[in-house]
Amino acid sequence: MNLLDLIKENAQKQLKRIVLPEGEEERTLKAADIVLKNGYAEIILIGNPAKIHELATLYGLENITKANIIDPKNFEKEGVYTDLMVQLRIHKGMTKEKAKELIKNPLYLATLMIKNGDADGEVAGANNATGDVLRPAFQYVKTLPGISVVSGAFIMILPEKTFGEDGMLVFADCAVHPDPDDKQLAEIAVATANTARAIARIEPRIAMLSFSTKGSAKHEMADKVISATKIAREMEPSLQIDGELQADAALVEAIGIKKAPGSNIAGNANVLVFPNLESGNIAYKLVERLANAQAIGPILQGMAAPINDLSRGCSVDDIVNMVAITANQAMK
Repeated sequence: MNLLDLIKENAQKQLKRIVLPEGEEERTLKAADIVLKNGYAEIILIGNPAKIHELATLYGLENITKANIIDPKNFEKEGVYTDLMVQLRIHKGMTKEKAKELIKNPLYLATLMIKNGDADGEVAGANNATGDVLRPAFQYVKTLPGISVVSGAFIMILPEKTFGEDGMLVFADCAVHPDPDDKQLAEIAVATANTARAIARIEPRIAMLSFSTKGSAKHEMADKVISATKIAREMEPSLQIDGELQADAALVEAIGIKKAPGSNIAGNANVLVFPNLESGNIAYKLVERLANAQAIGPILQGMAAPINDLSRGCSVDDIVNMVAITANQAMK
């Protein structure tokens, strides 16, 4: 059984409530139908109920009747959510009038449902830009305690089984934060360790990547990685982590032994944390295309509740997979 099948099987064991704020979008509706048919999650659709049922009939979707459909213009808990918005953002000038208007936006409504405990996670982005999806999440759900930065991980599954965990590696950050400082980079490492355990189902062995291995080059960019490794160890003393390491030293045992003797990570890493978004994004796309690897993600990490952003070019299967992943993230 492959990883995605395992993720879906696990999702079936604990039905989590996943809210899809783009409830009238074709791919989202078709994905919701598959999720409900297979029991990967309970689905909350935000949109006009009559429109959603009309589209479900048009597309031949038989399971949408099992979804909880919320009309953003007329729903029972409007007062509860607007009061919560004011309570959480009054210091930013939030008023009841502004809150009543904002809560009609499905992306804001979805995050308030999560904040109020009425949903366990959210998947959006098929019709909305990343910034629009994440803005309400940052404002109301916020980040995990001790984490100030959100990042994006990819699970990379290679046909070559030599590397990582039988050909599986986790890469981060490949999607969100352009240039983290040393503390933020440490937080990304800790968050990625959690993703490795919860989604990839592996015990993380983290390599903090650089163009330098153990002082082979002297530069402030390498110093940032060295400092981040130290901070990550302080944040989670039991974490298996080492840096700074070059990619070959992290992945190839013979090179790791030569360049970083005594390291328990060198040549044995299954999680690669990149020093910035530029290198991480380039790396995952090169590995995906040149090594014919499967890239699962991006999986957003660091939020206090699982909220995942889709590409606007996503497929129905991409949404189904992300719902199952989000359900797994919600299993604390």
